[in-house]
Amino acid sequence: QVQLVESGGGLVQPGGSLRLSCAASGYSFSIYPIIWYRQAPGKQRELVADITSGSRTNYVDAAKGRFTISRDNAKNTVYLQMNSLKPEDTAVYCCKVIVHGFEYWGQGTQVTVSS
Repeated sequence: QVQLVESGGGLVQPGGSLRLSCAASGYSFSIYPIIWYRQAPGKQRELVADITSGSRTNYVDAAKGRFTISRDNAKNTVYLQMNSLKPEDTAVYCCKVIVHGFEYWGQGTQVTVSS
């Protein structure tokens, strides 16, 4: 079955960096886009970044210039490198894939940016 497992979250000071990972299994990883979302307390879930099978990328405006999404097809993993983190980046970050019309989500990883 399709599984996505996020990791790499944690507590970081403003201006710091984190690298999130989304490890996938149960499907042909290399041919499907993956999307990173985040949801902060009391706010709607928002798309952060996505990456196509050909490694084309897209970012929400708030992430441009600070976040980088990448994929390693040999490891079935998508990464989200987050630099210059701000308190407003605090959220649960989840990855999603759509396979044969079905959405699959990971459990999420908490990112807290605070001094």
